[in-house]
Amino acid sequence: MTDLGKVDRSFFDEHIYPNLGADRDDVAIGPKHGVDFGMLNLDGTAVVMATDPLSVLPQLGFDRAGRFALHIVLSDVAVSGLLPTHLAVSFTLPPEITDEQFAELWAAIDEECRELGISIVTGHTARYGGVDYSWVGGATAMAVGDPDDVVRPDGARPGDKVLVTKGPAVEATGLLTTLFPDQFDLSEEVLQEAQSRLDETRTVRDATTAAAAGPVTAMHDATEGGLFGALDEVAEGAGVRLDVDTDEIPVQPGVFAVCDSLGIDPWLSTSSGTLVMTVGADGVDDVLAELDARGTPAAVVGEVSEGTGVYVDGELLEHPGVDPSWAAYEQLAANAADAADDGE
Repeated sequence: MTDLGKVDRSFFDEHIYPNLGADRDDVAIGPKHGVDFGMLNLDGTAVVMATDPLSVLPQLGFDRAGRFALHIVLSDVAVSGLLPTHLAVSFTLPPEITDEQFAELWAAIDEECRELGISIVTGHTARYGGVDYSWVGGATAMAVGDPDDVVRPDGARPGDKVLVTKGPAVEATGLLTTLFPDQFDLSEEVLQEAQSRLDETRTVRDATTAAAAGPVTAMHDATEGGLFGALDEVAEGAGVRLDVDTDEIPVQPGVFAVCDSLGIDPWLSTSSGTLVMTVGADGVDDVLAELDARGTPAAVVGEVSEGTGVYVDGELLEHPGVDPSWAAYEQLAANAADAADDGE
């Protein structure tokens, strides 16, 4: 296991999946590679949960960094169609964070949780030597609701339509241009457009709006591996075939220019904030209308049929494996560090 980012399917199937502790009847959805959340069924009450690392990026300012970190955690539960209700947070903070900086970070998380109706129920907060930004702990988000309201990750059915919101590389574009603006040879207008993508890396309201509007059968957040990775995981989870036309996929301003500048493939680059969903044909118009009312770009980009795999513009897609935005981030960060050293 040498690649950056999430482990691949073969590693998961060999080392993780066979070793999941005790079998319990209340586990309705357990761990599977590419699946965003697990679910308990407790006597007719669904408890959906997902755990993610906490990424805090001081360069964003601690208020904005807190909101960004929180929504990355919430996304994996939101794709269940249930509004997140509870949160557990563990901070393993670097020694240099001040009380005032943490207070600003925590106030932002508290404000977002209050607005969404999320209660923080437990956690751990400490500073430790050897800890560096940007990974400073982890969190578990939960949603409590009716099992019948849960959008299952393996629910795509032949005859469904494939919908995509926002499009490729939203997160990679917004985050990298915001953190390292001086390293992009782009016009001021394009750079500002690209940086604004960072504010689109939220899925909670889009996911719950779509689920309430029509028969959404599966939903997935396009994080590591990007949009193509998410499509592959939706098809794999349900054992179906997806046929997708890239000409129909929405693309946000600045995305292609930034990815071209970095030499990375936008279709394979992390795009938190982008949802892939499958929707019963009779509910597509309602879902699109409700997303449009929120100002969220979305489109029908393909369909589900019997079979296996994802066919993009007629060609069979292979899961991308490694997300190229990880290497791009490392290179940009190294360039910034070299520039800082030269300036001393």
